[in-house]
Amino acid sequence: MERADPGAPTVSEEQSPAQSNRAKQADAPVLDLAGLTHYFGDVRAVDSVSLQVFGGEVLCLLGPSGCGKTTILRLAAGLEVLQAGRVSIDGRTVAGEGVAVPPEERGIGLVFQDYALFPHLTVGENVAFGLRGLGASERADRIDEALAAVGLGGFESRYPHMLSGGQQQRVALARALAAGPSVVLLDEPFSGLDVRLRDKVRDQTLHALKESGAATLMVTHDAEEAMFMGDRIAVMRDGRILQTGTPDELYCRPANIFVAELFGEVNRLDAVVSDGQVETPFGPVAASGLDDGVAVEVLIRPEALRLSRAPGTPVARIIASRMLGRTSLVHMSISDDAGRDLHLHARVPGRFLPEEGEKLSIALDSSQAFVFPQKSIK
Repeated sequence: MERADPGAPTVSEEQSPAQSNRAKQADAPVLDLAGLTHYFGDVRAVDSVSLQVFGGEVLCLLGPSGCGKTTILRLAAGLEVLQAGRVSIDGRTVAGEGVAVPPEERGIGLVFQDYALFPHLTVGENVAFGLRGLGASERADRIDEALAAVGLGGFESRYPHMLSGGQQQRVALARALAAGPSVVLLDEPFSGLDVRLRDKVRDQTLHALKESGAATLMVTHDAEEAMFMGDRIAVMRDGRILQTGTPDELYCRPANIFVAELFGEVNRLDAVVSDGQVETPFGPVAASGLDDGVAVEVLIRPEALRLSRAPGTPVARIIASRMLGRTSLVHMSISDDAGRDLHLHARVPGRFLPEEGEKLSIALDSSQAFVFPQKSIK
């Protein structure tokens, strides 16, 4: 079994950790997961998963609880014994092919959901915990740099119980970054924070990760969080990756019904393909690649429905409208070609609160309407 030299330095003496990470070739993945498969008893938790994460990139693993995303993180970290596949870091195999490098020798930084700080150590001592082979002066400099990067300069002498949840999370991140790891792994790092604090800490964390230049793999079940943090997102379900792409690609070009619904509410209409398109109350929508006669579902994002008081067709009857802060949500009813009432939602920027019973014309932005066979992944 191959094991790394425990005395080997984690970064070069000529470069800071961030400089060393940013110098890595952009076309070579820093973290390479190839064909990972993992069972818990008879349950296949991870099914032939392959992913690559590049230097300076944040890749988010997104999916519901139990889909296998945390297991992948643990396999990459070495916290779970790899059963099949290969894990490589900086071009070096650290798991698989007869190799099993311990977690502490993989050049990774870990941030757990519960932060895992040592309560009997100061903030500075917690950050210094993973630093080895450094003189006192360089050690102190690394602690200062890591805490400054997360906005906690001057907190070295405090203890974890003296900090807020957001501050504790940032200490955990500083500890993960202090040694200049090639790879940072984060497991639901913001789930324990209240909503108002979460946005601020996410922003600070993203800036610190980008400045570090590390390849980051982050697990989350929150689609909005994945879109905020991720340069790319890999959507998982039942141990498999369904689609990988930028937030824009996944939101605007989902591969199936599951992916489309994961990124927000949709209005659903049933239809049948005819001449390469489907008919909706708003006019035809393209159904590229689907045969005539195929039963489909048309998914329409609420922001794709445009309401107006100007004359036009079709006409929607307002059921209710609610101000949600940055947007307004409008409940409405519209009749389809068969005379059935359809209950739809429209999301409008800013304040838009039509009266109950008011009738407005409605139009569709077809770029936010998706057509899938009814038997596709749901």
